[in-house]
Amino acid sequence: MIRAASVRWLIGFTAVLLFAEIGPVAVWAASPQLNIILPRGVQRGTESVLTFQGARLTDAQEVMVYYPGITVTKLEVVNDNQVKATVQIAPDCRLGEHAFRIRTASGISEMQTLYVGPFPIVQEKEPNSEFASPQKIDLNTTVEGVAENEDVDYYAVEAKKGQRLSVEVEAMRLGTTVFDPFVAILDSKRFELATSDDAPLLAQDCAASILVPEDGTYIIQVRETSYAGNGGCRYRLHVGTFPRPTGIFPAGGKKGEEIEVTFLGDPSGEIKRKIKLPETEPSDRGVGTFGLFAEDAGGVSPSPNLFRLSDVGNVLEVEPNDNHEQATKGELPLAFNGVIARPGDVDYFRFMAKKGQTFDIRCHARGLRSALDPVMALYHFGGGAIVSNDDSGGPDSYFRVTFPEDKEYVIAVWDHLGNGGPNYHYRIEFTPVAPKVSVTIPKVDIFGYSQERQTIPVPRGNRYACLMVASRSDFGGPLVLSSEDLPPGITMHTDTIAANVDRVPVVFEAAGDAPLSGKLSRFHVRHADPNTNIAGGFLQSVILVGVGNVGVFWKHDLDRAAVAVTQEVPFKIHIIEPKAPLVQNGSMNLKVVAERIGDFKAPITVQMLFNPPGVGSAANVTIPEGQNEVDYPINANGGAAVGKWKIAVIAQANLPTGPVWVSSQLATLEVAQPFLQLALDRTAVEQGQSTEMLCKITPVTPFEGTAKVKLIGLPHMVTAPEVEITKETQQFTFKISTDKTSPVGNHQNLFCQVLVPVNGEMVLHNLGNSALRIDPPPPPKPMTAAAPPPPQPPPMAQAPAAPPPKPLSRLEKLRLEQAEREKAAKAKSAEQPAENKAPEMK
Repeated sequence: MIRAASVRWLIGFTAVLLFAEIGPVAVWAASPQLNIILPRGVQRGTESVLTFQGARLTDAQEVMVYYPGITVTKLEVVNDNQVKATVQIAPDCRLGEHAFRIRTASGISEMQTLYVGPFPIVQEKEPNSEFASPQKIDLNTTVEGVAENEDVDYYAVEAKKGQRLSVEVEAMRLGTTVFDPFVAILDSKRFELATSDDAPLLAQDCAASILVPEDGTYIIQVRETSYAGNGGCRYRLHVGTFPRPTGIFPAGGKKGEEIEVTFLGDPSGEIKRKIKLPETEPSDRGVGTFGLFAEDAGGVSPSPNLFRLSDVGNVLEVEPNDNHEQATKGELPLAFNGVIARPGDVDYFRFMAKKGQTFDIRCHARGLRSALDPVMALYHFGGGAIVSNDDSGGPDSYFRVTFPEDKEYVIAVWDHLGNGGPNYHYRIEFTPVAPKVSVTIPKVDIFGYSQERQTIPVPRGNRYACLMVASRSDFGGPLVLSSEDLPPGITMHTDTIAANVDRVPVVFEAAGDAPLSGKLSRFHVRHADPNTNIAGGFLQSVILVGVGNVGVFWKHDLDRAAVAVTQEVPFKIHIIEPKAPLVQNGSMNLKVVAERIGDFKAPITVQMLFNPPGVGSAANVTIPEGQNEVDYPINANGGAAVGKWKIAVIAQANLPTGPVWVSSQLATLEVAQPFLQLALDRTAVEQGQSTEMLCKITPVTPFEGTAKVKLIGLPHMVTAPEVEITKETQQFTFKISTDKTSPVGNHQNLFCQVLVPVNGEMVLHNLGNSALRIDPPPPPKPMTAAAPPPPQPPPMAQAPAAPPPKPLSRLEKLRLEQAEREKAAKAKSAEQPAENKAPEMK
């Protein structure tokens, strides 16, 4: 349960976010925009008219349907903010959440969801906010309603003694807003027979079920848990005789096997059902949401109990298994299944393992929407603990173990708070360590809740680019990305994902004559060495309800990306590929050129899509209105990864119809070692004097022509002329001149900016490090009587010119300065009057 104050804040904050997405932030939103689908659900086996509400929908061409069982038979554009679609729901359509997008001629919308239920639908009719005047409904009905602020909705049904009466609310799961619902079943005297706030099975949503004690009228109460509703707090209330179990045993099974499962927690008792499990993970629902529906003579549950599909078989707990000796036995690899059936219960399992065997051991509980907050521990049989875990990346428990010797071991599980019950089911899977990989399109907003740039709309005759990020587990090495079912006319350009990075830019290019069309496309990723048999697919997590750093309340995971050819846009961009490398500790300006079509003159914002490791760039640059090019500054640090990297830039401009994005081609950026290294001596000088700074060169890569070297970081009123060097130069000196007003002090962080010519371009290096100390001149000497000039020696024959003195090193200069200071001090001492001298000690 969320605290009441938190709920009020979250709902208010969400309303602000929803308004902001429609208002000023829309400049950065995708075009078109889809906010909601109404009604929020349909009954299977019927025809329904759906209203898609959003913005920039005038040129809608298609409803993109992710899962089978729903067919669009008619599409009608009402206005720019609304599209109506007539849909046929198949009688065998999967119950639960379904995903959709709108494809227009100009783009692809956000993904929004719709629920398919088993019952006829009625709308809430106000006034129904008083217990004495509830809205009357039939059993096995779904009500669509809204919980306003401080609103309480009441519904009345007639039921017979012994009949099961179940209620379930879909609210947070509708993905509309932060809405934490509460539901209660009351008798005609207003006594509560059952209540529910947060049912673990249903995330923040709720359900309750009873056996009716006597014939009569029963009242269903629905409200926001802290009375903090609003006009966006929509709900679907299912009321009927359907089973509503809260637990399932076992909680998973081996793919392809036929097993018997027991649904737990229903007021009528256990419900058993034999199930033939699919051979592979089904693709007719969100990733990781496979579940089983309880069904009996009273109907079918509106939502499933989640169920694990795995590659290992089951071992079911046999009570009593409350200690090492009683532990249920199994053989690895396997999955232990059980229920913490009562408070204080601890379940134990025994198995043999061989020395050196390594397994990932994970307890699936909260991940299957069990009430159990598991704690798991591994023991030597009859001995002490080896390892234990409470939470690992969430409430569930996990550890990886390499067994130290051939022997018998015991694993135990219990609830963190010592609770228990029929919905405290779990599944402990022992799986050999195996490499895994998947790819996704990364989120671009700060919290990851926006769907901005999560689709691939490619303008005809143009390009669009996105990053693909790979998630590697238990292996390393380069990866290859591919897709074989893109819309006609689209070509994908990318590079190998290097072993030392997890992402790569991908450019999609649409032919000029490509038909306007869309597709939900699959992407594949595999190890560059096909002999490894390491491969995976695409996974995109769409967060539907989440607030700031509070967390995610509801999301939907997709295994396909929405790709489309869209109408032409009036500009293209291109990178002028550099002929020279970017060197470590260097920088360059990357030239980006725009091709404007027709009279399009608007500013174009350009953004680097991918920086190689160790390379940095400005956040963005703008091609000004009416201009066609811009320099994009990039730089490399001293550890930048050397090699040839594929890069791209993306560009955004605002058209009268909304914002559009395009991309450049994939261009090659070479990152190289510096052509040379420099070692700078430190030096010192008096104000108004000159000095020299020696610089020694260590060649790394030969270059042709003359390089220019400039000393950077000099203080005010200090100059040093630029120096030219060649590949043969071994050392040189900067001639440093100061002014009488140059600032006194030790000036650090001097370095050299070196421009090396390569292929007609200048490669900028930032090399070396030094310091310059500026001292004040010594104080003037005291006035003394002028001494007669010394006699002049006779003129001598002129000696040959001496060679220029060798530059002094820093150490030699310091020694010379110290000697001069000592000489000056002795001279000053000798000039002092005798009475000022200290008396000699006797």
